[in-house]
Amino acid sequence: MNKESVRPIEDTIECIEALAEIVKKNDLGKIRVSTDEVEIVIEGRPCPPPMPVMGVPAAAPAQAAPAAQAPAAETPVSGNIVTSPIVGTFYASPSPEKPAFVKVGDTVNTGDVVCIIESMKLMNEINSEFSGKVAEIYVKDGQAVEYGQKLMRIE
Repeated sequence: MNKESVRPIEDTIECIEALAEIVKKNDLGKIRVSTDEVEIVIEGRPCPPPMPVMGVPAAAPAQAAPAAQAPAAETPVSGNIVTSPIVGTFYASPSPEKPAFVKVGDTVNTGDVVCIIESMKLMNEINSEFSGKVAEIYVKDGQAVEYGQKLMRIE
C-alpha cells in the first residue's frame, strides 16, 4: 500500500458514520462496502422476511385494534386472510379520485391488486394470493398498518 492511498482515520470514521446513518434512515438490515484494503459491514435491525408467512401472529399494536371484535375471533374464520407484507399506510384506491381496488362482495383472482401500502414514500401494490370473494376488509383507507396485520378476508 503506497502512502498516497492512506487516508486519515477521520475520513474513515466520517464514512462509517454516514453509512450508519443510511442504514438507520432506510431501515436496512445490513450494508457492506469493500475495497482492496478494507471491508466495512454495518448491521441495522434485522429485516423481516420479504413475504408474510401465513399464520404469523400480527404485531401487538395490530392485535389491539380489533379488540371490539373479540367475540368474532372465537368463531372460526372461513376463507383466506390477506396480510400486510410491510409497515406503512393502507390505501384502498390508486388515488383519492379513483374507486377502490376492491370492496366487500367483489370477486378477485390470484394476482389481482387489492390495495396499496405506502412505505418510505413508495407506493407498493399488494396482490391477492387467493381467488374468491372479498368477505371483509379490516382496515380503513389511510390507516397505518403493521407487518403481518390482517388487511382483508377472501372466501
